[in-house]
Amino acid sequence: MKRFLGKRKLVRIFISSEEKYDGQPLWEYLLKKAKEMEISGATVIKGVAGFGAHSEIMAFNVWSLSQKLPLIVEIVDTEEKITKFLRLANDWIEEAFVTMGDVEVIAYKHPKHGNP
Repeated sequence: MKRFLGKRKLVRIFISSEEKYDGQPLWEYLLKKAKEMEISGATVIKGVAGFGAHSEIMAFNVWSLSQKLPLIVEIVDTEEKITKFLRLANDWIEEAFVTMGDVEVIAYKHPKHGNP
């Protein structure tokens, strides 16, 4: 769909897999809200290891029953939609590292909508 091509914003929200909002995993809540707001795209990426503001290393451990892992929620859309989403997300996120940068969408293909 050509309307999604061009200059866009990419937001990365770095959180822990243990973060929650309204009784559910924060990553899931963010994803659902992004979909409700008709954001062009969002992906949750699970990290193998990382650390944040507390300098606590979170890492995968095969012997541990519960895993506290770093997650990245990536969201792509126009600056206007991203700004609106982040204003709302500020109330949902208790602890995170958030970055935003410019990206250029060069392809956005879906068989139901036809491909350029």
